[in-house]
Amino acid sequence: MKLTVFKNEEELDLAAASSVVEVIKANPEATLGLATGQTPVGLYQKLVQAYQNGQVLFKQVTTYNIDEYAGLAKDHPQSFYYFMKTHLFSKVDLTEENIHIPDGVAPDLEAEAECYESLLQKARQLDVQILSIGLNGHIGFNEPGHTLHAETHVLTLTEDTREVNSQAFSSLADVPKKAITMGLGSMMKAKKIVFIAKGDAKAAILKQAFKGPIDPLVPASLLQLHPNIEVYLDEKAAKYLM
Repeated sequence: MKLTVFKNEEELDLAAASSVVEVIKANPEATLGLATGQTPVGLYQKLVQAYQNGQVLFKQVTTYNIDEYAGLAKDHPQSFYYFMKTHLFSKVDLTEENIHIPDGVAPDLEAEAECYESLLQKARQLDVQILSIGLNGHIGFNEPGHTLHAETHVLTLTEDTREVNSQAFSSLADVPKKAITMGLGSMMKAKKIVFIAKGDAKAAILKQAFKGPIDPLVPASLLQLHPNIEVYLDEKAAKYLM
């Protein structure tokens, strides 16, 4: 694990984005695993800036998002497709056919999960997987539990996760109770993981994830086993790891 701690989010986002840009420059047909949530927004802004400055092109890049809420269509303001379109897809030269996100309104969610897993299997090994962490240690929507899933699956979100995510909705009642998420096996197969976390609130769970035992009750702890993970933290998030 390569851990780098930054004094501010601006430096963190630039460094993490630069790592992704280097991969695309080396391989213009790179495959990227993408995360949503507020943590990677700055990273996506830096990728957009790199594109606008002529440092990188995305037209041959293929993306695979980690997850999507069940019941939300692409045009729903809280869907992860809408999030990605707002922060990245509409601002670079990615082609629509190269963008992959689970369909949250598929008539058969289990079949959609199997279909998405087939896409990932066909892609084999993603060049970069961007990840962050939830307050309960989840990555993607792989929630804590006594068993974890290797492949894409449908799951019921924990109330803790729904409560945290309700900030993006009008109320907790509006937060979907289910989601489709990439499994840990697909994430762990990536050639490189770019992991980012920020703020005091993440410090305690980061200590469990990277200094504690590997435990399915802290899904992110499995990242300790990855041979090429770059961890980008601000000083507040890293306070128990330094």
